[in-house]
Amino acid sequence: MNQFEELHGLYFEDLAVGQTAIFAKTVTETDIVLFAGLTGDNNPVHINEVFAAATPFSGRIAHGMLTASFVSTVLGTKLPGPGAIYLSQTLRFKAPVRAGDTVVARATVKELLPEKRRCTLTTTISVDDKVVLEGEAVVLVAARPVAAQPARVAAEVGE
Repeated sequence: MNQFEELHGLYFEDLAVGQTAIFAKTVTETDIVLFAGLTGDNNPVHINEVFAAATPFSGRIAHGMLTASFVSTVLGTKLPGPGAIYLSQTLRFKAPVRAGDTVVARATVKELLPEKRRCTLTTTISVDDKVVLEGEAVVLVAARPVAAQPARVAAEVGE
């Protein structure tokens, strides 16, 4: 086994419908400011309390895509994990996330398509048991590598 095989997550053959994984994190002020700087999304609803107070949210909220990125964390680190390739994601934002909220991102295997090694997962993010984001992801998952056949020595084949 090489060092990179040890990094790999689950293979397609390891997956089953109903399998679930989560990632939880408390969203911080720093997360929001860094996300704004990284993406260039400086919408004042995220970074200006006075402006945001006059919106229907009555205060600053985290970027929706920051919240959605925690789905990627589950898929890329837990289920299926390292090696999975994100193909698509639908998102429905249902409620805002604010600094100080602890988000729980959950992915659950919904469907497996063996001929294409594709896995469809339902995805949700909750804060205090309230769903704030829901959607569906499709990922490409590698098949388990076939072990190399041992070399045959001349004595074994009678040569």
